[in-house]
Amino acid sequence: MHQFPNLAASQFHYHLPDELIARFPLEKRDESNLLVYRKGQIKHSQFKHIGEELTADTTLFFNNTRVIPARLHFRKESGGEIEIFLLNPVQPAVVSQAMLQTQNCVWKCIIGGLKKWKEGIILERTLQKDTPTGNQTWHLQATLTDRAEQLVEFRWVPADLPFAEVLATFGNTPLPPYLKREVVAQDKQNYQTVYAKNEGAVAAPTAGLHFTPEVLEGLQAKGIVEDFLTLHVGGGTFQPIRTEDVIAHAMHTEQIIVSRENICNLLAARKVCAVGTTSMRTLESVYWLALEVWKNNPTVKENLKNGYFFISKLQPYEQDFAGLPTCQEVMQNLLAFMDSHQLNHLTGETQIMIVPSYVFQCCTGLITNFHQPETTLMLLVAAFVGEDWRKIYQEALANHYRFLSFGDSSLLLP
Repeated sequence: MHQFPNLAASQFHYHLPDELIARFPLEKRDESNLLVYRKGQIKHSQFKHIGEELTADTTLFFNNTRVIPARLHFRKESGGEIEIFLLNPVQPAVVSQAMLQTQNCVWKCIIGGLKKWKEGIILERTLQKDTPTGNQTWHLQATLTDRAEQLVEFRWVPADLPFAEVLATFGNTPLPPYLKREVVAQDKQNYQTVYAKNEGAVAAPTAGLHFTPEVLEGLQAKGIVEDFLTLHVGGGTFQPIRTEDVIAHAMHTEQIIVSRENICNLLAARKVCAVGTTSMRTLESVYWLALEVWKNNPTVKENLKNGYFFISKLQPYEQDFAGLPTCQEVMQNLLAFMDSHQLNHLTGETQIMIVPSYVFQCCTGLITNFHQPETTLMLLVAAFVGEDWRKIYQEALANHYRFLSFGDSSLLLP
């Protein structure tokens, strides 16, 4: 590593009163508070006025992942309940393929009540479902194939159903654990952005929850470009940093999909504003991928041709930030590579860890909610705005902003 700093998780602590955690969203999404931080100055507004805070030469990059009903509940014959929370697919490993899989698939999970799930026991659920062809019996089985890794194989009947439809029938909305409440019917809609499209996330890209069709139309009318990429948000996004030394944190990996159109819009953009930490994580990851192509890395180029790439946790810190080629330079080169190999999409995984000392290569603005202390999301914000993160959070606390997934928003323009 060239320049990963010595950071302690406790440096990114603040006191979050329980009463400021928003357990339900506002009735109208765009009436949430909006804290605007611009070049060190703070002002307060409402989210429906965000268009007034952005200039017409801004390109907004949204994450259009769609939250799947990733919580599955099974009851054993003895009466004990086991909850299976899907994290990421293993067989097949590509999220989009796993959602279309028929007959069976394997997922890495978090299992509530793992000790109660004895070897050889197959968990089962059955229900009757009305379909266009009449009433059918739907059956779902779960088999624990690797206890240490918490890998679960699912099999279902009718076997020709895609797994996405099976989940829609048997699964529940995967609310963040810190909300500490039961799922209600409205969560199915409320915990989803209005532009959600590609199924595969087990947590919502919450910065996008504030957008309404009216807000999006207003941004378009102003000339602001809206573009959509995909990062399938994983359960690791909620994990606090449990090691005092930040570098020892086991950073989660998430799948991303970037299109040729995304690269073209990135090249054309004068100002790049990420809607959410997931969009920012995607854009910055693509820079480091493009840099390897620019360096003519044969392994990376061959993997890309085969439809795969991986950005490691500390990859950005393995080189000197000074003297790097610009975002424009590497993206032009990446676009040429994609065109020469007729690639319209790039699919891969990122484990990137963005912490203070990181130099942002693509993004000049960020729309984001207010995050838990001592999390990687908090460190990303601190990396973007510097020590002013304390001033921003103190201002939000003092003004009784609503925090976390269903809470208020901020526009950060350092």
